[in-house]
Amino acid sequence: MGSPMVVDLLLIALAITLDPLPLMAFVLVVASGRGVRTGLAFIAGWMACFVAVIALVLTLTGGQPPAPRSPPSTANLAAKLLIGVSLIGYGVHRHRHRNRHRRPGHDRTSKATPDDAGASPSRGKSSSFLATRMDRGSLWPAAALAVLLQPWGLVAAGAVTVVEADTSHGTTWVELIAFCIVATAGLLAVELYVVLKPASARRRLLSLRTWMADHAHQAIVLGSIAIGVWLTGKSVYELAS
Repeated sequence: MGSPMVVDLLLIALAITLDPLPLMAFVLVVASGRGVRTGLAFIAGWMACFVAVIALVLTLTGGQPPAPRSPPSTANLAAKLLIGVSLIGYGVHRHRHRNRHRRPGHDRTSKATPDDAGASPSRGKSSSFLATRMDRGSLWPAAALAVLLQPWGLVAAGAVTVVEADTSHGTTWVELIAFCIVATAGLLAVELYVVLKPASARRRLLSLRTWMADHAHQAIVLGSIAIGVWLTGKSVYELAS
């Protein structure tokens, strides 16, 4: 029987792996001259973030969940509630900001700009710098780009969920490993596609990136609000019960 956290972890992992911004960046990474190697470096940096966050949480908790209704348990539920409300607020803000700044007659399916995609100017400059270094054959910028593009709000939601992990049960480790794999599944699928069909993969993936750019805003808004509502509702229920 799975632990209470397994559903939350899998939902959060799905939201992470379907986030269009890292996928769009990863398509450009694997479409470069050394696509397979830089793709692996990106995936390594991506997964290293999850491993580091999980290790930090388990170190702080000692691998044991807080006792029900105890102050640490209540504090963790409050943190989960805050993250849920923040994700809802972020999704609503993005939706209103996009609608407010859409010019009359603007094509709804126009490609997302860096600012539309949620990237700040400084983040965009950092991404451009790393992309330039990757074009020169460096691998470490791909790993750094993966860290930069992490959806940290969702990662934080995963972190407060891992607080409930009881590492004395073997199934807990399976669930934590599954979280890391599912959260990386989109990148792994793209990497495998490039390895198996290098001739056609880059062309088709670049076309897919165009489609993702057209729909990135909607995906981010819906994903943020959906996970936010789930975390908020569950936290309120557990705090009230």
